[in-house]
Amino acid sequence: MRIGIPKEIKDHEFRVGVTPSGVRALAEAGHEVLVERGAGEAIGFTDARYRAAGARIASGPEEVYACPLVVKVKEPQPSELPLLREGQILFTYLHLAAEPALARGLMERGCIAVAYETVTDAHGHLPLLVPMSEVAGRLAVQAGAAALQMIHGGRGVLLGGVPGVPPGRVVIVGGGVVGTQAARTALGLGAEVAVLDVDLERLRWLDDHFGPSLRTRYSDSHTLAELVEGADLVVGAVLVPGRHAPRLLTREHLRAMGRGAVLVDVSIDQGGCAETSRPTTHSDPTYVEEGVVHYCVTNMPGAVAHTATWALTHATLPYVQRLAALGFPRAFQEDPGLRAGLNVCLGRITHPEVAADLGLPYTPLEELLG
Repeated sequence: MRIGIPKEIKDHEFRVGVTPSGVRALAEAGHEVLVERGAGEAIGFTDARYRAAGARIASGPEEVYACPLVVKVKEPQPSELPLLREGQILFTYLHLAAEPALARGLMERGCIAVAYETVTDAHGHLPLLVPMSEVAGRLAVQAGAAALQMIHGGRGVLLGGVPGVPPGRVVIVGGGVVGTQAARTALGLGAEVAVLDVDLERLRWLDDHFGPSLRTRYSDSHTLAELVEGADLVVGAVLVPGRHAPRLLTREHLRAMGRGAVLVDVSIDQGGCAETSRPTTHSDPTYVEEGVVHYCVTNMPGAVAHTATWALTHATLPYVQRLAALGFPRAFQEDPGLRAGLNVCLGRITHPEVAADLGLPYTPLEELLG
């Protein structure tokens, strides 16, 4: 199969869909890979490296989007939507619950859109979301620590404190992959850290893993309000697969944090978990509302694109190989995990949670295939 790897055009997005070593694996399997000129140049993946791996370098996006399978990182931007074709497989992050206009655009194009964030493995986990969640969780604390500096509008708190001065208080809402990695980083800096979750088994795991240095709390409205009051940094790490993130943090919570506190809402890809959250970019990452500095960048791992591209390709490559070898519909009929990743297919919404959030009819793949 011909596989197209376009250059990402979202603001400050330097990741690329497949590394040169991933291209080599695809080429050795007999597939033809087209990589758009300069797609990985910013992170050291030169066109020469892709050529050496067996790719053909495409002069522009039109040539790449003529391929039956397109593998990228972020959701298609408005200028890319018209390049998609009926029956073409698009494999990328989509986050459609927060992007109803994109969902309609994909339906109109008639393509087969597979979202990394809803692909599952044999245990029901989200293997293609995990690597970027690991990156985003660690970055969240880095970004929050920087935003706490006076020059960025923060209250001037050093998360680790110094001898004789208490450390900063970090509250993490959600104890999944993002929350775990945020806790790991914040504890490493010496901060006082608490994690909230509604899953008692997850809280037990966190307690066993981190020990008494991490405070674990069951998340309810009273406990959430108690912990965020006066917090220096709150990390939003809430995920309901395929659905819009629940709005757990209200304006009242933000006001209670106090002037110069910081909110890093990693859930922004799925719409955000705070009433005050709205998408930002790496070019203009923060804004202040209710006195709190908000960092709500929708492609956080793009800031460390070299590391993130390697991590993403390690996870996605087996699925790309399956899609290229089997095509549509066989790949989805034989692999339940890929079928779970199918969000839009031939003009229909084929993921139940996405359909529910968008208020659109859900069409199971079996029904679509007749």
